[in-house]
Amino acid sequence: MRINKFLAECGVASRRQCDKLIEDGAVKINGKTALLGQEVNDNDSVTVNGKRIVKDKRKEYYILNKPKGYVCTVSDDKGRKTVMELLPKHAGRVFPIGRLDYDTEGLLLFTNDGDLAFRLTHPKNEIPKTYMAKIEGNITESELDKLRFGVEIDGRMTHRCNAHITDADKESTKVVITITEGRNRQVRKMFEAIGKNVILLKRIKIGDLTLHGLNRGDCRSLTAAEVEYLKFL
Repeated sequence: MRINKFLAECGVASRRQCDKLIEDGAVKINGKTALLGQEVNDNDSVTVNGKRIVKDKRKEYYILNKPKGYVCTVSDDKGRKTVMELLPKHAGRVFPIGRLDYDTEGLLLFTNDGDLAFRLTHPKNEIPKTYMAKIEGNITESELDKLRFGVEIDGRMTHRCNAHITDADKESTKVVITITEGRNRQVRKMFEAIGKNVILLKRIKIGDLTLHGLNRGDCRSLTAAEVEYLKFL
């Protein structure tokens, strides 16, 4: 098994984040600094920042209604609150699947199942993620069409998406938007590309999985049916 997959299955972080740990020299196999793509087996001793990593065969899955003011990392070198503080006390070594930025609220998943995390975050799978964006002022259908057909952010065009207005007044407009990519701060940047400022952003769905029954800051285990749904999404 490749070292990044092994670490992800042990609940250290997602495969991409594990690759970063390997690149930074934080991972050792049998006392030697690990290399990207290196293979490991059950007889190898693996450490991350000097701590021995042992595989936990029990898979865990959680859904959180993330509030603003938390970062989506296992630990933060700036001393900010992390989403890990909102997990149940009995939760094992799990990590967030993907990220919501500091000021974004909503649906966030956690697991120690590296394969599921990889499936839900890999761009080729185009997993639909739905957000409610509250923007300053109003927006026209022609401006929404620009979002729907793709805008340029960070030098690349975004994929087509769905977007529609759900509420509006003189000061602001609420837009529900569904994207199938996971680029950094993508929804905010898409609105910026058409001259709109997002004042509130909340992820409300991944596929058909919603935050139903979860108040802000609440967390629960996923049901077996929900896990199976995500595996075949």
